[in-house]
Amino acid sequence: MKTSLIFFSQLNMCELKEKTFFKLIHGSPKEEASKDAKIRAKEKRNRLSLLLQKPEMHEEALSRSSGHLARETRLCPEEAVRWGESLDKLLSHQDGLEAFTRFLKTEFSEENIEFWMACEDFKKSKNPQQMMFKAKAIYERFIQNDAPQEVNLDFHTKELIAKSITQPTLHSFNAAQSRVYQLMEQDSYMRFLRSDIYLGLTEGRPQRPTNLRRRSRSFTYNDFQDVKSDVAIWL
Repeated sequence: MKTSLIFFSQLNMCELKEKTFFKLIHGSPKEEASKDAKIRAKEKRNRLSLLLQKPEMHEEALSRSSGHLARETRLCPEEAVRWGESLDKLLSHQDGLEAFTRFLKTEFSEENIEFWMACEDFKKSKNPQQMMFKAKAIYERFIQNDAPQEVNLDFHTKELIAKSITQPTLHSFNAAQSRVYQLMEQDSYMRFLRSDIYLGLTEGRPQRPTNLRRRSRSFTYNDFQDVKSDVAIWL
């Protein structure tokens, strides 16, 4: 009799331990129901949030598209034809600059025009502090070895810039900018004049979207976010 009582007592103890373990692992039915309800409520809120955002997203995309088409519509073919006279005329016109940059992106060489624009902006620096900040950013982005968007410059030009970077002047990048300008003028500019992008503009044809790669980082206003810049556009 005593042995039976001990057996049943041990059995009850085992059942109690199993129930406790099961509850710890799986939770009680009420807790499970509560968790499921919370998950369903969260999913419902997420779907509602997505539905509410969609009209705004569409309107924003439509606005960007309309603005782009409006700029292209305002450009007359005669103006595009004048860009064929020289690289200087092309770059002095904002639509020409945008079209040329779009073309360079298709050739994966947009660092050249971005460096040229950075130099133009640098020469408009208002004070030594701004000049120092921009010079350092340009050097790290385009000049130093293994820079994210390193431009094709000779060793001597790079060395001169490296030595002057601690005390830059408004002319610190003149030689390098001139070199990159010549490279674009003799090479990519000539191909641009034969490209579908340019010919389409001279003929008044609507521009087709181009498939472009994404860079890990692009040299944009974000690099100069603490400095007021005078440049009209950074692409």
